[in-house]
Amino acid sequence: MKRAHKDTSPALNGSSLYDFDRSIAMESAREGFVLAGVDEAGRGPLAGPVVVAAVILPPHARERYAVNDSKALTAAQREELAAGLKSDPDVKYAIVFRSAEDIDRLNILRATHEGMREAASQLSPDLALVDGLKVPNFPVPARFLVKGDARSASIAAASILAKTARDHYMDELDAKYPGYGFAAHKGYGTQAHLAALAKLGPCPEHRRTFAPVANILNPPPAPIQLELPL
Repeated sequence: MKRAHKDTSPALNGSSLYDFDRSIAMESAREGFVLAGVDEAGRGPLAGPVVVAAVILPPHARERYAVNDSKALTAAQREELAAGLKSDPDVKYAIVFRSAEDIDRLNILRATHEGMREAASQLSPDLALVDGLKVPNFPVPARFLVKGDARSASIAAASILAKTARDHYMDELDAKYPGYGFAAHKGYGTQAHLAALAKLGPCPEHRRTFAPVANILNPPPAPIQLELPL
């Protein structure tokens, strides 16, 4: 039977992210214990995929990679860290995409959970630290951490790989579907994106079950105007 733990310990910063992971590994009291971090990017946008990454960091990662919550880093810092992590043969990682079509079919929560389960399964760690609330039927022993990307180095590394992979995908969509500004807003519902959506209509990468897109495809009926006799 798979073990699942919900952790409510306080957030950590800086090198403490590595200390947190080390403390988790030491709890196992087992040599060669393998810990993975799992995180996602892109749950909120109106277009594009949700992307999940799982990462296993090697012992030397602390000296090489100043990982942090991807939202706390600049785009240049994320790109530099992602390039280093992906080129390091001792870093194990999996990146999983769930498309806009998948999101419309499953709903965003189920699509994200499906991606998290697949990414963790590809690495098969002894324990996965997963950002957020409990994911049902998780395939490996797991601990679920709210705001885990600001607490665990492994989750922070996963957040960086997920975010940069999704950003690259949205940059490609910007060239494929010009006019929406995907390279700038990455599919989020900015004022510029909403204006382009109203003008151009949805493209194939828009999430048709998300309200602003759904309202364009199926506008609500106009209110009936009744003229009352004077």
